[in-house]
Amino acid sequence: MIKVTVDDIEVEVEPGSTVLQACETAGKEIPRFCYHERLSIAGNCRMCLVEVGKSPKPVASCAMPVSNGQVIKTNTDMVKKAREGVMEFLLINHPLDCPICDQGGECDLQDQAFNYGGGRSRFELNKRSVNQKYMGPLIKTHMNRCIHCTRCVRFSEEVAGIAEIGAINRGENMEISTFLEKTVESELSGNVIDLCPVGALTSKPYSYEARPWELNKVETIDVMDAVGSNIRVDSKGWEVKRVLPRINEEINEEWISDKTRYACDGLLNNRIDTPYIKNKGKYQAVSWNEAIKFINQNSKNKKNFGGLIGQLVDLETSYAFKELFKKLYNSELVDFRQKDILFDTSDEYNFIFNTSINKIDQCDFILLIGCNPRLEATIVNYRIRKAVNNGCNVYSIGDPGEQNYNYKIIGNNISVLDDLIHEKISESIVLKEAINPAIIIGESALQSNISNYVISSVKYLLKKINKLNGFNILHQSASNVGSLKLGLQTKNLNNIYDAELLYLCNSDEISINKKENQFIIYQGSHGGENSKIADVILPSSSYVEKNGSFINLEGRVQKSYKASYPPGSAKDDWEIFLSIAESNNIDLGFKDFDELRNKMVSEFPSLGKYDKVPDINFNNLIVGDHKKKDFQLIVNPVDYYQTNIIARSSKTMNDCKNIKIRNKKIEA
Repeated sequence: MIKVTVDDIEVEVEPGSTVLQACETAGKEIPRFCYHERLSIAGNCRMCLVEVGKSPKPVASCAMPVSNGQVIKTNTDMVKKAREGVMEFLLINHPLDCPICDQGGECDLQDQAFNYGGGRSRFELNKRSVNQKYMGPLIKTHMNRCIHCTRCVRFSEEVAGIAEIGAINRGENMEISTFLEKTVESELSGNVIDLCPVGALTSKPYSYEARPWELNKVETIDVMDAVGSNIRVDSKGWEVKRVLPRINEEINEEWISDKTRYACDGLLNNRIDTPYIKNKGKYQAVSWNEAIKFINQNSKNKKNFGGLIGQLVDLETSYAFKELFKKLYNSELVDFRQKDILFDTSDEYNFIFNTSINKIDQCDFILLIGCNPRLEATIVNYRIRKAVNNGCNVYSIGDPGEQNYNYKIIGNNISVLDDLIHEKISESIVLKEAINPAIIIGESALQSNISNYVISSVKYLLKKINKLNGFNILHQSASNVGSLKLGLQTKNLNNIYDAELLYLCNSDEISINKKENQFIIYQGSHGGENSKIADVILPSSSYVEKNGSFINLEGRVQKSYKASYPPGSAKDDWEIFLSIAESNNIDLGFKDFDELRNKMVSEFPSLGKYDKVPDINFNNLIVGDHKKKDFQLIVNPVDYYQTNIIARSSKTMNDCKNIKIRNKKIEA
């Protein structure tokens, strides 16, 4: 450890630390624009000037390494005067348009100008003018405000892994731009808006919607994928205006995907706000009592009952749905799968991401099997890229498509696993020598006819080298792990599709072919394709309009919180189940949300352990049969911007999709 003195306070810091980090350790706030702890050091804004030792002039604390015995001053007259001079230079070409800037109230430049800005500028020449740059439907540019901090450039290269944003020209004439001014296509592009310390890059969909002090802010979690990114939902009245990331070092650090950030406008579109029943081929709006009466009348003579859970369903809803089917319909035909895949539920280990998200970047060997992490779990893919930057080699069985790091396809047939087991290929030696290997299995490799073979083979491979914690399932949907924990996987999905009464709870990802005399109940927040074939439609709350809990892909239980209100007469899903049960004099064992959660936790105690990765006993795992199979593995395509009903209802996501299609046509 290195000892330094900051404003007469002695502190110890790690070797290689910067003066700025030493100052922060001592509790001193240092202004900065270009410096960011997750990006490389640029040292070009000079706002972080401090006085160091016997140096005749102030030094940039972000770029200066500490040395033993160093004496640092952060509040001298020289430091204050130097920072005021830097601020005056930064404001020379700034338009000073705070009243109309979307960054107002959240602007680093605004805050620092309050502390170090002068009353007037001594610069009398005309301000420079920079043309706005086109960066697609997500990022709005006001390049006259740019102070050349280059955070966006460094993020694009170092974190997003796609060098889409760069600088042209030099000095005062320097401009930040995309190459050939094309659309930014990284799935993490929206994070440059948070990084921008001024209003040069702002959110295009959020433009002029609200001021930050007008918004109600609720900390919750994301459900656009299975990662469980920590987010903050900002709403005005009942309308969600924007979604921002929250720092969680174990999951998403401080980044979120574009779909997480921008799909929120889909919450307003295509909503179901009142119950409907089909009468003579046409839907008519009815009261809740009429809708429930209609359901009871049409379910009396039905002999078998099936239910499907959708992608965005919380634990409490899934549990209540299961209880409804068990007690009212005397049926266990409830499933969450939207396609023909099969999970091994004999042990929790078999269906979670055991390496854990925050340890992926420490891996030295990664094997992808039937997955496209860039589109299926963007934050996990970011972690993989970090591992690659640290020297990790990435291999794949099946073509994962375009990634933002180098990888090697070792085969497209699932039989390659047998070659790895018997050390017939060179990659088996690399795996054997790996200290922290991770094998990531996607849903494309979990088709029912090969699922058991893939899972058993991977477990056998990892057991040989005593690295069973490297077994990972990459789920695509937020509700998957929770549904598996609740036991919502049936032996045969066809039994559900053929049920005389089919209850679709937020299930929009699979096309249902309605059978003759089949009665279909559709319950959901948005009108999807399946709502068009339903006999009765029940409006429910979306994930931001109710309290609940989800389990992310690594088995971590997280709470989600109500940030808005459902439209019209829509209700929480569990309330609907309760009303149906009570109309049939059936007691589900709960009367409110707290009772529901307590009942669920009493039956499944692990669901009450929040924000913890489950402890797995690797010694008791059964490998299973791994007899060689031949199967050509094709990674199922993922339409990133259309993965769920909210994203499909989002104008922003549809714009992104259309622009991507257009760009591909131009490139072709």
